[in-house]
Amino acid sequence: MAEWMTITQWKDCVQMARPGIIFEIRNAEGQSLFTPCVDPLPPMPFDWKSPPLMFRAIPEPAAQRSTPIPPPKGGR
Repeated sequence: MAEWMTITQWKDCVQMARPGIIFEIRNAEGQSLFTPCVDPLPPMPFDWKSPPLMFRAIPEPAAQRSTPIPPPKGGR
């Protein structure tokens, strides 16, 4: 993982963007938002009480597969 950078350097995410890399944005309360590099910053979640302070590049987590939906019971 990369070092934390101040959110004022968000425009530099373009130089760090690579396939398989996303960005973690964090606020003062420690809440995180995961996003690709987009300009401008994506809207912050409605429940954030403070603005974003820092960000870092992280490996994109592998997709999680869900369990199959069971077939309907009874009927057709």
